Amino acid sequence: MKSIKTGKINVELIWFDSIGAKSSSFLVETPDIKILVDPGAAIMQPSYPLPPSKKYRLRNEALRKIIESSKKAELIFISHYHYDHHTLPEETCEIYRHKKLWIKNPNLWINYSQWKRARKFLGQLYSLLENKELEDLFHDPEKTEFESPEKSIPLALSKNYEDYQNRKNELLRRGKKWFKKMRRIWKKRPWIKEFKGKNVEVKFADAQTLNFGSTQIKFTPPLFHGIEYDRLGWVIGLVVQNGNSKILYTSDLQGPIIEDYAEWIIKENPDILIVDGPATYLLGYMLNQINLDRAINNICLILQKIKPKLIIYDHHLPRDSLFRERVSKVYKLAKEKKQNLLTFAEVLGKEPLILTLKNA
Repeated sequence: MKSIKTGKINVELIWFDSIGAKSSSFLVETPDIKILVDPGAAIMQPSYPLPPSKKYRLRNEALRKIIESSKKAELIFISHYHYDHHTLPEETCEIYRHKKLWIKNPNLWINYSQWKRARKFLGQLYSLLENKELEDLFHDPEKTEFESPEKSIPLALSKNYEDYQNRKNELLRRGKKWFKKMRRIWKKRPWIKEFKGKNVEVKFADAQTLNFGSTQIKFTPPLFHGIEYDRLGWVIGLVVQNGNSKILYTSDLQGPIIEDYAEWIIKENPDILIVDGPATYLLGYMLNQINLDRAINNICLILQKIKPKLIIYDHHLPRDSLFRERVSKVYKLAKEKKQNLLTFAEVLGKEPLILTLKNA
């Protein structure tokens, strides 16, 4: 763990991918509140050059550190339901006991995989900490009009892809069809309500703003987990401000790939930016060169427009031994602009683990 500070905001970095397990977990402390962000860790993918036993050891070490930090927290934020961002209560419900959880809404703006994972998470939470059944939280879907998500990303949709434009249009058409399918699920399946029990309280974070003394916490509306209509679903970003000091956490925007999300970061102008990078280890599989170039150009625009005291550029990226080469333009610009852009491992004074394995 490593603490960094801006004004009266202290950020305790707990674990990120660059030290060997999938995670982006940290604790934010202000004079008014302590919030644990994304208390999850997962083992690295099969292609990561470590034997399974070492991958599991690193993942369990990450979880131990998360549990330790959770003892200090009053609030817990879960940006989405991938297992590198939350831990199931059956493994350790102590993370959540006597805490107030602000979590991604499990009922809408969520893909089907995370819809099911959210219910698994909340079912275990309610059972283990309140001795009640998840079905007790079910209620009929609320009448909601779902505007096209395209309305929130005009910059991305105005982009000219030239020779790739026909393919891009086809992907957008498929995305709209998938979105309509998900919308039918959101409108018909039972919803889960927020609750306050004896041992845990759960609130839905999407687009909410909280004030604690001189501290303001802003949760974003749902943002695509990658490209437009990304089948991985949606995530919630986070901004914490105290006085003139501010930190921003993107969660999983993968770059960001979408231009409007880069503009959001620039507008917020944080002192500490915790941003995930593109999943370059999936290049040619779930990431194409065009979207990688978008992610590179977007982080470069951020580097040109604002100058945070520190940018943690981690998560997804350090799963790939070639990540520095693949985003070399970013590192070159950061050096030119004297931007303090580092992986968590580098904040600790180490090389990202993947590079030490590559060079071993």
